[in-house]
Amino acid sequence: MNSAASADPLAATTLLCIDVQPIFVRAISEGPRVQRRCEFAAAAASGLGLRVVFTEQVPAKLGGTEPELITAAPNGVTLGKDTFSALADEAIRSAVAPAEHLLLCGLETPICIYQTALDALHAGLHVTILSDAVGARRPDDAAACLAALRHAGAHVLPSESVFYALLRDVRHPFFRTYTQLVKSYG
Repeated sequence: MNSAASADPLAATTLLCIDVQPIFVRAISEGPRVQRRCEFAAAAASGLGLRVVFTEQVPAKLGGTEPELITAAPNGVTLGKDTFSALADEAIRSAVAPAEHLLLCGLETPICIYQTALDALHAGLHVTILSDAVGARRPDDAAACLAALRHAGAHVLPSESVFYALLRDVRHPFFRTYTQLVKSYG
């Protein structure tokens, strides 16, 4: 573990936004809501100076990340993959390697979110799944997977709770902007 990163939770945290591509957003009943919450998470992470990584499942065939997400985190890195676990891809694993804490959002909970979270836990990372920013075609499958991930050691929390915890107090320089994001994406 990098002790310098450990001293600063922001430096040690990466947001990994998984496969928020139009084809997948349209396939789930709450797709637009999940996309909007992912946009909120990307904007908040970017504003806090967190590393933001977007993944795309076989982008040549299935299309790229929703453009609004890229706009929300203009310094984010976008990487394609053909694996279900994002961390099974070498380039993605390298992009998040400095992280000690991985925040996960995106699609689809019982597949890519689940497998990525398990791989991250097995790699010794702290994992928080942003519960309001994940989605699935079958909600019951998602609930079962989130319960299993909790049991495995992942935290499952709403985005606002996580980002307020990272801010720590109202004196943080990003606090006012963050509260505006909360209102805008409410």
